Amino acid sequence: MKITDYISFKIDRLPKGYVFTYADFITEVNQREAVIKALNRLVAAGKIAKLSKGRYYKPEITPFGNLMPDQTQVVKDLLEENGKTVGYLTGYSIYNSLGLTTQISNIIQIGKNEVRPAFKRGQYTISFIKQNNIITKENIPLLQILDAIRYIKKIPDTTISKSCERLSVILKNLSDSEISTLVRLALKYPPSARALLGTLLDTIQTDNITEPLYKSLNPITKYKLPGVKNLFPEADKWNIV
Repeated sequence: MKITDYISFKIDRLPKGYVFTYADFITEVNQREAVIKALNRLVAAGKIAKLSKGRYYKPEITPFGNLMPDQTQVVKDLLEENGKTVGYLTGYSIYNSLGLTTQISNIIQIGKNEVRPAFKRGQYTISFIKQNNIITKENIPLLQILDAIRYIKKIPDTTISKSCERLSVILKNLSDSEISTLVRLALKYPPSARALLGTLLDTIQTDNITEPLYKSLNPITKYKLPGVKNLFPEADKWNIV
């Protein structure tokens, strides 16, 4: 089978929106140039689209044009290495999915233990947020919530008060076990994030679960989060002004 036919055969079996590189088709070292040429011919023919240098995807075609791949597909090589989870979507990438904003950003933020400078990939800017906790598939949803609390002032097209109201709803839907894990993970977050989490958890009355957070804070430090105190009287206890 010719390389072009082989590549077309494999692409036909890929789901729409799937991102791949030439390395996914190479079985022999000397095939690299032939594979790249074949892929570029398929781009010219409109069968596949180019995301960025060396990265392609199988587009989903709609009456309004080709849909871009899901953000997870765009950065999947940065989220997993050798089958191990090493990063997760966070920040602007998940504010919309958490119901914190209606805006969709072309900035994809990734939480990782080891960060690197931001870079461009197609129409997206990929940036990184330092995560001090061990990252597992199980704790990613909790880390995303904590990141939203940490960067609450940067959530676009909303207010701190509205974000807190939405976050309190999200926290109410967590199990006791998840809240316990959330508190443990929060201990590696900045003091302002711990104070705001403590305020929100006290509001939904989770029996002394916030004590580790409270003990971890400097009792004389104030945290400026306008509007929070008006909505949540518990903010006084946490020195939120």
